[in-house]
Amino acid sequence: MKFVVKLGGAALEKPALLQTIAKSITELVRDGNQVAVVHGGGVQLTRLLAQIGKKSEFISGLRVTDAETRDAALMVLGGRVNKSLVAAFNQLGQSAMGLTGGDGHIFTARKKQTIPDLGFVGEIAATDPRWLDAIWKMGAIPVISSIALGVDGEYYNINADEMASACAVATQSDALVFLTDVPGVKGADGNIMRWLSLNEIPAMQKAAIISGGMLPKLNACREALLGGVKRVRILPAEAAIVLPDLCSTRVNDGTEVMVA
Repeated sequence: MKFVVKLGGAALEKPALLQTIAKSITELVRDGNQVAVVHGGGVQLTRLLAQIGKKSEFISGLRVTDAETRDAALMVLGGRVNKSLVAAFNQLGQSAMGLTGGDGHIFTARKKQTIPDLGFVGEIAATDPRWLDAIWKMGAIPVISSIALGVDGEYYNINADEMASACAVATQSDALVFLTDVPGVKGADGNIMRWLSLNEIPAMQKAAIISGGMLPKLNACREALLGGVKRVRILPAEAAIVLPDLCSTRVNDGTEVMVA
């Protein structure tokens, strides 16, 4: 089976948790599955920007990205965060290849048209998974940071949830898992929804039950399901140990997002 696992930067702040995640993904690979990891690094980027005196601003869960912020994102996401993940896999004896979305034209971006303008924030315009297939054939894990090259030659900051969704669709993956720092999607009663259908989302958004960073995440879930991905799950990173059993046993952690 093919899996795409999206990993948020918050998990990288906890070495023990990162080790658990790396072990679970490695077990998936050693069980004969092909796994791609797509990661963000918002926590680390926000920290670096604060150190150089830049305030982080978000609109509907997306980071406003001027040229300086974009360059910092390329350095943090494509550099330190990406290579830390590669190191975690290599420490377990599992080969991993660190990439940005721009390498090998795996993802081609275009500027996201929004009001107000978000700057160097992009969306995926095209995909070419041949390099991912080549890495999988070598028994390795592609580890992809959420930066992509535009047709204009500029690098764009891509929401990692959107890139993970596009990756899952392009590779015709069986499952897409978002490992997050939240326990799942909360309903109107404040409890975690174990199951969430796409047709429930608009009303929840209108009622402000879901907002902020959950909005692009659920939109990414929708795009993946409508693009043919069979299973999509939002899973707390602390429950990553269940990853190897996700498709063979009943999992009660997180929220399963379904077409209907």
